[in-house]
Amino acid sequence: MGVGETKLSDGRIRVENVGGIEATDVEFTTGVNLLVGRNATNRTSLLQAFMAAIGSDNVTVKGDADDAVVELMFDGETYTRRLHRRSGAVAADGEPYLDDPELGDLFAFLLESNEVRRAVERGDELHDIILRPMDTDEIEAEIDRLVAERDRIEDELEEIDQRKAELPQKERRREELEDEIAETTAELEAKEAELAAVDDVEQRQQQKAELQSKLDELSSLRSELQDVRYELETERERLSGLETERAEVRREREELPETPDGELETIESEIKTLRERKQRLESEASELRSVINFNEDVLADTGPEALSALAESSDDVTEQLLDGDDVACWTCGSTVDRAQVEGTIDQLQSVSSEKLDEVTEVEAEIKEKQARQRELRAAEQERKRADRRLGELDDEIERCESTIDRLADRRDSLVADVESVEADVEELEATEYSEVLEHHRDANQLEYELGRLEQDLEAVEDEIAAIEARLREEDDLNAQHGEVEAAITDLRTKIERVERDAVEEFNDHMETVLEMLDYDNLDRIWLERREREVTEGRRTVTKTAFDLHVVRTTESGTVYEDTVDHLSESEREITGLVLALAGYLAHEVYEDVPFILLDSLEAIDSDRIAALVDYVSDYADYLVVALLTEDAAAVDSQHRRITEI
Repeated sequence: MGVGETKLSDGRIRVENVGGIEATDVEFTTGVNLLVGRNATNRTSLLQAFMAAIGSDNVTVKGDADDAVVELMFDGETYTRRLHRRSGAVAADGEPYLDDPELGDLFAFLLESNEVRRAVERGDELHDIILRPMDTDEIEAEIDRLVAERDRIEDELEEIDQRKAELPQKERRREELEDEIAETTAELEAKEAELAAVDDVEQRQQQKAELQSKLDELSSLRSELQDVRYELETERERLSGLETERAEVRREREELPETPDGELETIESEIKTLRERKQRLESEASELRSVINFNEDVLADTGPEALSALAESSDDVTEQLLDGDDVACWTCGSTVDRAQVEGTIDQLQSVSSEKLDEVTEVEAEIKEKQARQRELRAAEQERKRADRRLGELDDEIERCESTIDRLADRRDSLVADVESVEADVEELEATEYSEVLEHHRDANQLEYELGRLEQDLEAVEDEIAAIEARLREEDDLNAQHGEVEAAITDLRTKIERVERDAVEEFNDHMETVLEMLDYDNLDRIWLERREREVTEGRRTVTKTAFDLHVVRTTESGTVYEDTVDHLSESEREITGLVLALAGYLAHEVYEDVPFILLDSLEAIDSDRIAALVDYVSDYADYLVVALLTEDAAAVDSQHRRITEI
């Protein structure tokens, strides 16, 4: 049972026209399944059929067929994949086991062409291929979005803290105003009592109505003048703040770098061109792989059975095939030396590797261009935001200046009116009604003061209510901040967790496997996670790399660090397989793919193959291994053996 501990059942696979297989129907079981036979017995083709049914596109259609079908049945379900050769390319449809085969192609389908195995063989950068299933650009974009959200919440919390600090002062001011209102109310009541007493004595005087009217008018004018002056002062303070902000925004705008004309469009065009180039290279590499696989299958099919079939149609051709190492060309029928075909295949494999290397270089260039594109877009957004804010500030300042002019005109008009009414009052004060006028003046002044105090109190209470309402949001904002911070931490550590898990899995399993396989003078192969600074566009960023180390011991007992280039073919293959297994575990591929497929183990001796098969079988529900007859002899005889395909 594999790591996922999923209880699955035995199964069956039916295949038509995949690789070198014309038609076959094979049963398999949970645990280890050995595909045993000589070379050119369609073992690799059957592994390709498993890959096709699970979802991989790295499959070839039989050379003399245009359509292929695979049915994979296990655990009560049937998964079907149909392949069609059209205009030199292979298209697929049906309902495979996986919608996205990337994890399987990288870490479960460990055939000779497996990218992880080949990366170790070529000495390529291992970090990128192990982390390929993770969309790091999307994760970084989500981190940027969450950081902006966190900053917004922190700004709100900081503003709440500032308002919280203002609350005690506001509450003290409210108490002071309440006390002043109580005192002023008491004074006004006393003054009104005095005025009532005076009015009782002189209520018959004919000018009482005129005096009262003048005093009311004066009180009203003074109150309005006070309001206008307050509004004028407020608007001037607001204007000053707006002008300060405008100056600050202008300074920030001037400091923002300008995007060279056409650079963003050029980068977008370059990214498009690079993507098209990448797609073209991947298509060419896929076509090359199909040609290579097909030619390998043709070579594999030139065994006795194929030769016997040719003998029925042409004795001369049969004699040529049987007498030497020539094979029949599948395109024109002429005979070609096998070494020539094999040499051509080697050349095609070299070209395929070069294409894949070009794909890697183009991907790196695309990432660099995308980084610059994001930088330019961010700068452009900042400039637009600053320009938009400057426009808003200009409009607000213009409206504020207009309001100030209007209020200043109104203030001047009111001053003139107050002076006129005061002159009338002063004239009346010289009369015998001066006592009444004095009482009215005092009462009017107290009423005006009381009104002002009540307005101030109302304003303070509104501010206190607003602060208290804002404080009630603090708990929710703190909770949101915690959630966003946790999400940022989780995303930032997600990639690092997979990196560390992959390194830890590789080192642990490599140590166990090397001890189990007992390679002479090879003490340790281990993977080191290392961070380095690289330049992307105009930025310097930190990137992670995986360094593979080899430690050996001389016959005299001296320990030294060797290079990966000096690994034997067997040691290199073991390293590639263990690295793929580490990716299988670090990405929890067993949750989605219960199969591990193994092929091309000829570089490893049979006893070590047997030990490796038993070791890997612990991590997958289904392990399907293609082995030569002599290598299979060392494997536990209890494992299921499939010898007829």
